[in-house]
Amino acid sequence: MATAYYDIVLIISLLLVLPFVYMWHKHIDDHITLTYVLVPVTNLGWAMLARAQTLEEALVANRLTYIGACFLMLNIMFIVFSMCQINLNRWLRVALVLLSSVVFASAMSIGRGTFFYKSVSFERVDGVVRLIKEYGPMHAVSRAMLFLYFLMTIGAIVYSYLRKNQISRKMLFLLFMPVVVSMVAFFGGRSLSLVIELAPAAFAFALAVYLVVTYRICLYDISDTAVESLVQSGDTGLVAFDFSFHYLGSNETAKAIFPELNNLTVDQSINRSLFMREKALPWLETFREDETADLARFDRDGRNYLIHLTYLYDGSRKRGYQFFITDDTDNQRHIDLINRYNAELESEVAEKTAHIVEMHDKLILGMATMVESRDNSTGGHIRRTSEGVRLLVEAMREDDAFPLTEEFCKAVVKAAPMHDLGKIAVDDAVLRKPGRFTPEEFEKMKAHAAEGARIVHEILEGTDDDLFKKIAENVAHYHHERWDGSGYPEGLKGEEIPLEARIMAIADVYDALVSKRVYKESMSFEQANGIIMEGMGKHFDARLEPYYLAAKPKLEAYYSSLA
Repeated sequence: MATAYYDIVLIISLLLVLPFVYMWHKHIDDHITLTYVLVPVTNLGWAMLARAQTLEEALVANRLTYIGACFLMLNIMFIVFSMCQINLNRWLRVALVLLSSVVFASAMSIGRGTFFYKSVSFERVDGVVRLIKEYGPMHAVSRAMLFLYFLMTIGAIVYSYLRKNQISRKMLFLLFMPVVVSMVAFFGGRSLSLVIELAPAAFAFALAVYLVVTYRICLYDISDTAVESLVQSGDTGLVAFDFSFHYLGSNETAKAIFPELNNLTVDQSINRSLFMREKALPWLETFREDETADLARFDRDGRNYLIHLTYLYDGSRKRGYQFFITDDTDNQRHIDLINRYNAELESEVAEKTAHIVEMHDKLILGMATMVESRDNSTGGHIRRTSEGVRLLVEAMREDDAFPLTEEFCKAVVKAAPMHDLGKIAVDDAVLRKPGRFTPEEFEKMKAHAAEGARIVHEILEGTDDDLFKKIAENVAHYHHERWDGSGYPEGLKGEEIPLEARIMAIADVYDALVSKRVYKESMSFEQANGIIMEGMGKHFDARLEPYYLAAKPKLEAYYSSLA
């Protein structure tokens, strides 16, 4: 049974090497890797010793066990110091390795000298070989050496627990367990005079614990290959969290930006820090829900920081989250400067454009007024019809039957004064005739619609406002078309007539009816309304009737104010 114990422990040790090899990468501490070499070799020595048939075989196996006795505890101590981020003086490291080497060399003299064992023989108890030895002076040195390594290792763990909150408490506990178990097994097992040695099982237990340590190292090592250059440069802050939002570590740049990290212990939930709970936690939760939400900004002490959220990877596996923090202040100031310059430039351009548009509109209005002054009306037709169009459009916007855009409405009102520009091409004898036109004169008068569209097209040629250009041309060209097709100049009917021209037609006719001309008196509102209503479905689009009726009180009020 005893030999089976050593065989099982050896097999377990070898099996534990396999997952370590799978997890291994270049950032794993070399001393951890060495442990996975020393333990199987040491346990092989114990297994060989249990089955030795001669003293010479037993001595060879015993020498293998002292590989672990002399170097394994030293190696574990180096692991602890490395994980606790405590630097041992180079000469001290050399001295300790030299001490272990001297002790091991003396152990190799067992059976040949008296430095380690003064004498040695062997016996078989319950089928297991045991050495009967009389210890020499170097054996006492080896015991003292092991006790020294144990004290230094425990001291490093206790010091880190008390003074270093950036060292994970879970990691310290994991480092503590194999040290204590190994020492208890080594010294306690021998004091109990057991048939079997407990040290091989303790060493196998250490390998199992170091698998967990290796797994955790993959989380805590934020300077992994993907970010190593950034860590070294010192310009980028790095903070790492696991998937449960526990703090895993950060570099000095991040701690300078977020001093609150200095008070947060590794493996603590970020909820333990008010600042991290209010700032970092919302960023992480948003990123977890939407990976495209990977940017955040933070202002502090007049500086602007850009936080880029990414996954924390171990090779190709996602293991948590990390922040890349860069100072974006200068870039933001540059952007703000450009934005202010652009805003000022846009404001100046808008002001200049508005001035040009105003001049353009005044020029067009001046031309329309000049044309109107040649007509036989009493004046003000342009202003009155423009107001009429505005009131009709306002009424239409209150209903969804004609879904008019803001741009369309403004363009129709603005285009209204241009509807009669074509009269500039009509002979004065016809234009200013006080009575009815002859058929020939009326044909000449009708030409003003198409001529007006041509003039408007030339005036607005090259304008950026294509919508206004089109509406203005349509208003001038088709405001004399009739719904039943009896109008001019194209004889369009129904919806062939653009909506803007249909609106203009009502305002134009209404003004002609209620205004005084040299050849007629003005009609009353009742008479004019009768004619307009009679023309619905013939002269005018009947679908505009509700809007005319809605605007009618305001039209009457407006014309009454002009009397």
